[in-house]
Amino acid sequence: MRVFFLFSLLLTYYNLQSQVINEDLVNKHISYLSSDELEGRKSGTQGIELAAQYIEKEFETIGLKTFNSDNYRQNFESRGLNLFNVIGLLEGKEKPYEYIVISAHYDHIGINNDIEGDNIFNGANDNASGTTAVLSLAKHYKELDSNSRSILFVLFTAEEMGLIGSRYFGEKINPDSIIAGINIEMIGKESPFGEKTAWLTGFDRSNFGKIVQKNLEGSEYKLYPDPFIGYRLFYRSDNAALARLGIPAHTFSTSPMDKDLDYHKVTDEVSTLDMYTITETIKAIAAGTSSLISGEDTPTRISIDD
Repeated sequence: MRVFFLFSLLLTYYNLQSQVINEDLVNKHISYLSSDELEGRKSGTQGIELAAQYIEKEFETIGLKTFNSDNYRQNFESRGLNLFNVIGLLEGKEKPYEYIVISAHYDHIGINNDIEGDNIFNGANDNASGTTAVLSLAKHYKELDSNSRSILFVLFTAEEMGLIGSRYFGEKINPDSIIAGINIEMIGKESPFGEKTAWLTGFDRSNFGKIVQKNLEGSEYKLYPDPFIGYRLFYRSDNAALARLGIPAHTFSTSPMDKDLDYHKVTDEVSTLDMYTITETIKAIAAGTSSLISGEDTPTRISIDD
């Protein structure tokens, strides 16, 4: 009986998602964010300014609040550049001072003027796909209107320069108030584990991944530990800046790192991505982390020793 109840609950949740998280919404976001107009979204350029304006407009349309500021930007300077993370807040109903961070980096590597022909590194998979996920989840949770804990939707700048945006964000928060970090990167291509699967970095460093697996029981979607251990991916995305503070922060991805021929190349364009994979992965992230949002589960803290 309990299994049937959980399955029915999960099915209801997926039906609610499908009303908001759909391929049309995904295609709209990712097509603009990876368009030539944004010139590869390099930090410190007009391209990333346009991306930030787009994100801000979406946050305002959705109805998110600002966080510790009178606008959505977290401004700072680094390496002689004026930089900005973009942050939207959805306040929790029962536990407003406990926060879940849902994040992705929205920068990429810009233009290489030494290349003839197409010289724009559009960054469709890396990481317009993750940014699209954050925007879609923000809309989903705002319309669902049932989050017990507060959610911070954070788009980090300057990840490609060495996690600069997420490191700055980490310096300005109280780590004890952050229950978990849900980071999303490169979900535009089918996982090496097959259709309707994703993998998670740092799976054994907390019970975050096991909580997600529990929440996905009864669905067609599966989550696996990161299969690319030699790449040290747990340390190479923005989750690392939060994990070093003890926050159980992990990155969801689907991309086959060892076979992605478009990674950091001008060919990383929207035409190479699978909208179905992106959409289903976003839905699975929402379902898999639902007990964190509801306050039912609290993952174990992380200890970084290497």
